Amino acid sequence: MADSATIHRADDPLDLTLSPAELEAHREHISEFIADVTAAAGTDQAVIGLSGGIDSTLTSHLAVEALGPDNVYGLVMPSEVNAEANMSDAERVASDLLGIEYDVVEINPIVDAVLDAYPAAKGDQLAVGNLRVRTRAVLNYLAANHRDAVVLGTGNRSEALVGYFTKYGDGAVDCHPIANLYKAQVRQLASHVGVPAALAEKESSAEMWAGQTDEGEMGLSYPTLD
Repeated sequence: MADSATIHRADDPLDLTLSPAELEAHREHISEFIADVTAAAGTDQAVIGLSGGIDSTLTSHLAVEALGPDNVYGLVMPSEVNAEANMSDAERVASDLLGIEYDVVEINPIVDAVLDAYPAAKGDQLAVGNLRVRTRAVLNYLAANHRDAVVLGTGNRSEALVGYFTKYGDGAVDCHPIANLYKAQVRQLASHVGVPAALAEKESSAEMWAGQTDEGEMGLSYPTLD
């Protein structure tokens, strides 16, 4: 039987607030981790998919701190179900906030080609949503192979612990730099490193289909999940 001291109930949650010193320690640790991973791979280049969300924004920010803006490459990969505002945020993160090279690649033609090859899946919302995520992973690795780079993931601890990711999609990366941070801590660290509040606090969505939100799909809020 578990020691009762280790049990935390929903009405008595853990305090996930990080002090300024703890936030700075995470910032340094994650930046060093990114630098170590790329060096171990024999490169100084990294590729990251940019969604306009807080996870990819924070990860790309720390990657630039670790490697410099000339060594981080972003891919913005919209589909027909992506909100234009999120894709605009992704481009602003790359161009205005970080000053990194990036490209915009529309994934609809690739997704449509796969569905034309396997039309039985057309209309299956979940299957097609995961196909969109996996298409982005293919493009990330195409770019990484071409640029002799590593692919940085953007998964956080909250999602990893409940398996909320797409296998061979957003889970298909070389490393997850922010994997030790709960979602609340991702937002805290983002604010700490200077990410604008509008990005740090925006609602999270993988945009697997129109109107999809992470909290809506999981059936609970991130504070509850944390």
